[in-house]
Amino acid sequence: MPIDENLRAQIETYLSHLDGLISRGCQLRDALTTDPSSASPIAATRAWQEDCGVTINQLSGGSKAHWLARSFSEAFLMRSEDGRAAEGAEPAEIVTRLIDVLEQAVATLSGMGDGASATESSPASLSASQSASQSASKSAAQSAANEAPPPHRFDFVHNPELRPVVEQAYLDSRRALEQKDYDLALRTSCGILEAIVTDALAYKGLGALAAAEAPAGNIADWSFNTRLAVAEKAGLIRNGCARLPAVARTYRDHPDADAGGGSKATVSERDARQAGQVLNVVMRDLDPGR
Repeated sequence: MPIDENLRAQIETYLSHLDGLISRGCQLRDALTTDPSSASPIAATRAWQEDCGVTINQLSGGSKAHWLARSFSEAFLMRSEDGRAAEGAEPAEIVTRLIDVLEQAVATLSGMGDGASATESSPASLSASQSASQSASKSAAQSAANEAPPPHRFDFVHNPELRPVVEQAYLDSRRALEQKDYDLALRTSCGILEAIVTDALAYKGLGALAAAEAPAGNIADWSFNTRLAVAEKAGLIRNGCARLPAVARTYRDHPDADAGGGSKATVSERDARQAGQVLNVVMRDLDPGR
């Protein structure tokens, strides 16, 4: 069901504001990591945290029991081994946690903007089911260990041989982001995105895709952008890919850092995180039950 244009505009305003907060947070985290005792970044961080708090309060409808408000509050705590709250975490760690909370809000609002929550009256009315989904996603990410079997995020992929490949790539993309290898994180996220969209297109079939203005020839010969456009026109995904940064749309052209050829594209942390956010939105489109 299409969502009201006023609501869509409100969501886009919030998304733009959240992206700005995430960008500021990334800069502050780098400054705190470089010089944790400097008064200037500490003061700027406090101001940023206050801005985050105002935005989170608006999105949670003023309810401290809302999952977003709880996540915001918990970001300031350090847990002991038995799970109890202990002393406060380090400033740079708090900033990292708050960025994660902001990204959860972006992912949820992106889903609403795509029509997934058209019945909601405002971005502040994030439903309990979305809360459970976000909490489960965050818990899975935090509890994943090298010894544990990988979670089944990609059971919706029709090609069973592709599932373990994209599952491992997903873990690799998160690891690259944590290690600040933003180019690798973005290229891996886009590679997964292209793989799962191609799988969905192939399952749909060229005959059915003709109505979506699909070009002639094999799907494997289509460009990345063409695959995304056809998948959207065919109703396989919504319009979440509109938020892909320009550098992500040309990810195939990025030279491998290890290959030593050509000039490497500049990929920011924001670019890499946005690509990961879009991937998660498309994963929900292809598997509405997630």
